Amino acid sequence: MAKTGVLSSDPTVRARAVELKKELQRLVRTIVDDDDCSIHAIDQAKDALCALRELRLIKRPTATLKLREAVSCPEEFKCPLSKELMRDPIILASGQTYDRPFIQKWLNAGNRTCPRTHQVLSHTILTPNYLIRTMILQWCKSQGIELPSLVQCGREEAITEAERDRFFSLLDKLSAALPEQKEAAKELRLLTKKMPSFRALFGESVDAITQLLTPLSGSKSQSSVQPDLQEDVITTLLNLSIHDNNKKPVAETPMVIPLLTEALRSGTIQTRSNAAAALFTLSALDSNKALIGKSGVIKPLIDLLDEGHPLAMKDVASAIFNLCIFHENKARAVRDGAVRVILKKDYGWESNCERNKENCISILHTVCLNDRTKWKVLKEEEVTYGTISKLAQDGTSRAKRKANGILERLRRAINITHTA
Repeated sequence: MAKTGVLSSDPTVRARAVELKKELQRLVRTIVDDDDCSIHAIDQAKDALCALRELRLIKRPTATLKLREAVSCPEEFKCPLSKELMRDPIILASGQTYDRPFIQKWLNAGNRTCPRTHQVLSHTILTPNYLIRTMILQWCKSQGIELPSLVQCGREEAITEAERDRFFSLLDKLSAALPEQKEAAKELRLLTKKMPSFRALFGESVDAITQLLTPLSGSKSQSSVQPDLQEDVITTLLNLSIHDNNKKPVAETPMVIPLLTEALRSGTIQTRSNAAAALFTLSALDSNKALIGKSGVIKPLIDLLDEGHPLAMKDVASAIFNLCIFHENKARAVRDGAVRVILKKDYGWESNCERNKENCISILHTVCLNDRTKWKVLKEEEVTYGTISKLAQDGTSRAKRKANGILERLRRAINITHTA
């Protein structure tokens, strides 16, 4: 099959593509292996796939087009960033016009100023410049140039002015009286679940994520937080985290991880489960794995795992496993009791959910092989219950692979002890 796009030579773009491919592999495996996979996993896979496609298509001008535009393209039709003919001109909050892929890359890098005027942006909403687009199309037609079609994959449906006004109105209500806070939080939860464009709005709007947290961060004590309000806010955070461009700004908003940590400790079981799911989703980025691990959230995750509530098990086990991919988090998980909890007979090796078993053996493989002092515990578990051998025979393909890896290490350890 012919290649339809060429990946940019920019090292940052290539690194992002590798990260997206790893994330996509993990999500597809989850969807294929788990008969009860969540809609969040499917949405994440879709966002990751579309983001990868955009990376491959972001620099795909034809040779003929580049030759002709280099000769005669009017300056006002060129993007100030790429110096090339704009394919999808948009208007930034500063009033300047840019080609969408290039200004989006600028914003995704964390910049919140206009590249040309250096003005601080009041928001990062990109408004299509239909006038310039029409003029460019007319110029291309007169020159005999075919302008490549716009890349639609990964682009949410355009949000209307009325919807945008409603969005900011709901954010304002989160600072109002309790009844209005509840109403606004519930509506934002529903909107961010159903409409990807509302998820994107949070990442594109200055302080929107901070405003979402107002009902929780403004409480003097967690005992005064309304359980249903906390659940709606935490679930909205989960919905936002699905959007690929939101993962970094959500995790780096100062109050997000502390509030997710508190939700793990004190929320309803649905809130706690959604907080774990949000941490799992955010930890898709390596930089977020480090940030989340340093926060101390691994201990509350392990405590929730220890409780063994069926509703939360899949999300909390997935979150711990994902965080333990980052080397420093393995030691934190061992210190916080992950091995003891996972090996408890009453936790869930006999669970009907193959994904739970798979995540547990994967955590053990990742954590225990980092800490040789835990091999004795593993050996005792295996001798008493045969847990690991059972998974090596009857688990999913991934569980079998991890279980066999642990058994092989145990055999080596026993041989070394006997030799000594």
